[in-house]
Amino acid sequence: MTRASQHSAARSRASQHSAARSRASQHLIAAMQAALAAEQAASYGYGIVGSHLARFAPKFAAATADCVAHEQARDSLASMITALGGTPNPAAAAYRLPVRVSTPTQAVGLAIVLERQVESAYLGMVAAPEPAVRAFGATQMQAAAVRCARWSGRSQTFPGLPGEQAG
Repeated sequence: MTRASQHSAARSRASQHSAARSRASQHLIAAMQAALAAEQAASYGYGIVGSHLARFAPKFAAATADCVAHEQARDSLASMITALGGTPNPAAAAYRLPVRVSTPTQAVGLAIVLERQVESAYLGMVAAPEPAVRAFGATQMQAAAVRCARWSGRSQTFPGLPGEQAG
């Protein structure tokens, strides 16, 4: 093999490695965008939850704390996406609620649905090859599972996955 062909082969391998890294980064950013979208929706949804629980101080306080937790996770995700060279997708101006809410009981039901959606959205991040991203995703998924269990009074066997609830 000539020196020129060796140099060409090395450039080709470097180019392939760079393309593979770029694809992996795009997949990671897509997983983070999905989690960001769920956090944005949860932040919006908790405004609705809180408005229906304002007369119930402990539940209102829980809804407020949960809203802040989702806002912090949203902001962290946006920073992480930017650090990877991506542009965080903006939040929607409004969201179609997954459940009808006109009573405190329905507001609690919305909180449960929001937390389950957040759990599911983090599944793509807990499989990330980067330890920091994986840890963030796992921590946020666990936090959503705890909030869901607090609102519903039940835990899930496998948070983030569809399945039967534990008692």
